[in-house]
This record gives sequence, structure tokens and C-alpha cells, in this order.
Amino acid sequence: MSEPREPDPDLVDLWARVFDMARHGHTETLAAYVDAGISANLTNDKGDTLVMLAAYHGHAGTVRALLRRGADPDRLNDRGQSPLAGAVFKNEPDVVQALLDGGADAAAGSPSAVETARMFDNADMLALLGA
Repeated sequence: MSEPREPDPDLVDLWARVFDMARHGHTETLAAYVDAGISANLTNDKGDTLVMLAAYHGHAGTVRALLRRGADPDRLNDRGQSPLAGAVFKNEPDVVQALLDGGADAAAGSPSAVETARMFDNADMLALLGA
């Protein structure tokens, strides 16, 4: 059995920059990287996808761009959280709508987006989710 190889430090640096682009809503640059071959479903060491990071940080345009490029709107992180639940938790209606438009499931994850809205008694989010 061969020893696991360490990832190329240049790739690790690139991935870190790509995740920062998602966090900071650098939509055009991030989209160009995805168009050039970076996976729209790239995950970090916590299982967070680019969509999760963009959603959690309130970047609806970035979420839409990633979804148009094949990102999974329901990919759960290692803690079982969905991008939609993260957007509901952060009270980001534009992001929630972008995810719903992209096919996100309000019942996915634990807690789900609906459960999260109920937990915080957020009637606006519940209405947006159709719950």
C-alpha cells in the first residue's frame, strides 16, 4: 500500500484563493476559475462548498453564477448543514431566493432551512420557503 501523497502546495494555495473568492463575492473571477476547470462543487476541509461559503456570506450573485455552472445547491457540509439553511440562519433573503431558484430543497440538511427559520421564529423566511 502506498503512502498518501501530500497535495501540491501550489494547488492548496489556489484552492484557498478560490474559497476566499466565494467568501468575498468575487463573482466574475470565481466564475472564470470554474469555467477554466475548477469544480463548481469544490469542498474545503470542513465539507463547505463554494456555494455554501458564498451563501453564508450573503453573495446572491455568486451563488447564482455557481449554480449556473453546475454547483449542487443541496450539498451538505461535514456537519450536515445545507447552503439554504446557512442563508436562512444569516437572514439573507436574496441568497435564499437564488438557492430556491436553483432547485435547493428547503427540507435538506439538519437542521433544514425550514427548521432553522422556525427555530428563530423568522416568519419572512418561512414565507419565502413556502412553509
